[in-house]
Amino acid sequence: MKSPMLTLESILVLDAIESRGSFASAAEQLNKVPSALSYIVQKLEEQLSVTIFVRKGRRSVLTPAGKHLLDEGRKVLSAVSKITEQTQTLAHGWEPKIRIAYDSVIEIEPVFYVLERFLLEHPNIEIELCEHVMHGSWEALFEDKVDLLIGGAGPIPAQAGIRSEKILELDSQLIASSNHEINHIYKPVTHDDIAGYRTVVVHDSSENYVPWSTNFISQSRHFYVSTVAQKIKAIEAGIGVGFLPTERVSQQLQKGSLTVVETDNKLPVVELFLSWKTVNKGKGLMRLKTLLLEQYE
Repeated sequence: MKSPMLTLESILVLDAIESRGSFASAAEQLNKVPSALSYIVQKLEEQLSVTIFVRKGRRSVLTPAGKHLLDEGRKVLSAVSKITEQTQTLAHGWEPKIRIAYDSVIEIEPVFYVLERFLLEHPNIEIELCEHVMHGSWEALFEDKVDLLIGGAGPIPAQAGIRSEKILELDSQLIASSNHEINHIYKPVTHDDIAGYRTVVVHDSSENYVPWSTNFISQSRHFYVSTVAQKIKAIEAGIGVGFLPTERVSQQLQKGSLTVVETDNKLPVVELFLSWKTVNKGKGLMRLKTLLLEQYE
């Protein structure tokens, strides 16, 4: 005995009948005779041992079983359409998906503006976006987990086949909540001064490489978080102090919830890069890279 077969043609027929309300109208839409549609529906009902349509006045209405069949069938039609579009996209040199990592240190809003513009141009390309920290960002690129890295911090790790272009320079300072007691030190604070307070630290997301630690105060008590956004919130809540790019907290500094604590040593500027593997030559990646470089000019 053959298993019941639900074909794409039968799903299209059910969709047309349900949308147009009658076999005759659906037949006109599909450029078929009504008897051909009746035959397809009848055979499907026999195979599945269910009633798919019932008559209500002049309309053909789905039964609960028919509605379930069509709802699930439309998912199949959508998947087939997606596969078709992606295949055509790939055939013309445009990859169906681009995987992107961004380092937690950068502000994500400008990236979303670029992605919105890119997707308006290329709506059939999927985007997968993930957040990483420090060496974990580079690791994602090196291990082919992503195709593009936005905001990887220098110095660029030694790795063959990687191309990078500088997009930003970040100037970091010691940041505390406006009512934190470290503000009562009326002189530039030293490393030893900071060590007397709890510091908020972002964990490196690297799994297989040696983690980085920047501006780490070894003698202090630590409060660990997963992202720079969490670090900002923790410092704003008064949990501890920490070094942050001043442009990431410009609004909080302006409204007074956070303050810059003067230190005796100025931190070096950190360079951030847009990086990709040179073997990746998809047109989508190249176009997105161009738009991002324009954004950060």
